[in-house]
Amino acid sequence: MPACGRTALEEPLGEVRSAEEEFVEFADAASLQLRRTAFLLCGNWHTAEDLAQTTLAKMFVSWRKIKRRGAEHSYANRILVNIYLDGKRLKRSGEILTDRFPDSATEPQALETRLVVLAALATLPPRARAVVVLRYWEDLSVEQVADVLGCSPGNVKSHTARALEKLRAVLGEAMNGYHQAGRDADGRHEMGDRPHG
Repeated sequence: MPACGRTALEEPLGEVRSAEEEFVEFADAASLQLRRTAFLLCGNWHTAEDLAQTTLAKMFVSWRKIKRRGAEHSYANRILVNIYLDGKRLKRSGEILTDRFPDSATEPQALETRLVVLAALATLPPRARAVVVLRYWEDLSVEQVADVLGCSPGNVKSHTARALEKLRAVLGEAMNGYHQAGRDADGRHEMGDRPHG
């Protein structure tokens, strides 16, 4: 017999409502980070919004199972990366860079650095780009990235090494020119003599 005089039909509705509330709370807290990660993966804010929304929609369907395992953020990363990689496999189109960023105050040099880094990220193949974003933006371990991508830690390490080598080559030349432009006549950085990079 149900406790507190509730009928058997009322209890599941209470659980569904509770699960929905938990999901809404998670989605509110995680959506900004998902969009930022998605943007680093795809290089376009509109596509990033779509990727984040699709990720949350897929999570909602399996929310109870995900919540029971207590792995909401790793599931979110896995779903997001899988959606991104699946889309790249289907389209095989070039990366689209954007000149728009979130509405926030940004130093001009910091904005230039972001554009240079985004352009460098766009030179990487989709899987290598996902590895770099998960390792260095999401700050996941090699093992965690391997779990998200469904591959071995050795595969993650080799993708990381090749991607970083390519990024160093692309960024080395771009950042050298950027740093020279960012120095005043005395050879100091214009922005408080802070190193950039």
